[in-house]
Amino acid sequence: MPVQIAVAGKGGTGKTTLASLLTRYIIKEKPGRSILAVDADANANFNEALGIEVTSCISDILEETKDPRKVPTGMTKEMFVEYRLHSTLVETENIDLVVMGNPQGPGCYCYPSDLLRKHLERLRDNYDYVVIDNEAGLEHLSRRILSNIDVLLVTSDATARGVRSAGRV
Repeated sequence: MPVQIAVAGKGGTGKTTLASLLTRYIIKEKPGRSILAVDADANANFNEALGIEVTSCISDILEETKDPRKVPTGMTKEMFVEYRLHSTLVETENIDLVVMGNPQGPGCYCYPSDLLRKHLERLRDNYDYVVIDNEAGLEHLSRRILSNIDVLLVTSDATARGVRSAGRV
């Protein structure tokens, strides 16, 4: 089982920065360990912080399936999504990365989150570490994108409100 680390907190408090620094720390201090980085934030920029180019994300696949002509003959929509999920994994020398992407509608992350959760359940045991950069707020925790999190790091600003919010996690 991998060590699973999630970063959560309010927007603009350094979640992505912390997740990328932690990932770089693991690379430096634990050479040869395999790392899966997960960008579970609709404002996806974990890849930029890690210096990794992303060409496809989970929400792109869902957008693609809206056009029935893009699903090959003989494949169900579900089979096509499953097949295409593998193309969302970006593999580099030190880190593999998967990005959830944008919501399917105004504020609706249900289906992309569910796909990400299922995809991670299949992938995670192939890695020593899984580092997740979550979106702002606490909703992602209730969606249980990743089960059995070993470490939850909560970021906050220095205000009383920020500290109270972090305490509710």
